[in-house]
Amino acid sequence: LVTELVLLSRRVDTLEKAVDEIEQTLLNTLNREVTSLEIGELAMAQLKKIDEVAYVRFASVYRQFSDINTFMDELKELLNSNKNKKAKS
Repeated sequence: LVTELVLLSRRVDTLEKAVDEIEQTLLNTLNREVTSLEIGELAMAQLKKIDEVAYVRFASVYRQFSDINTFMDELKELLNSNKNKKAKS
């Protein structure tokens, strides 16, 4: 139970940092208004760095994938970006 609480606490901290980063990015634009599209794209970028499964789940709802092929295209893009990251390491 303690281990689960520690892991949950770390996850919450990570998500709070992501939200702070999104907020700071938006504040740095100096725009008085921000579209939901901008917020959604920033949220997806943060989720992609934190948790790929959460990213795909969010993206599937946010982007309203119309069919399985569109969903698979997103997964392939994610897998390719992971391969590129590993190749650079």
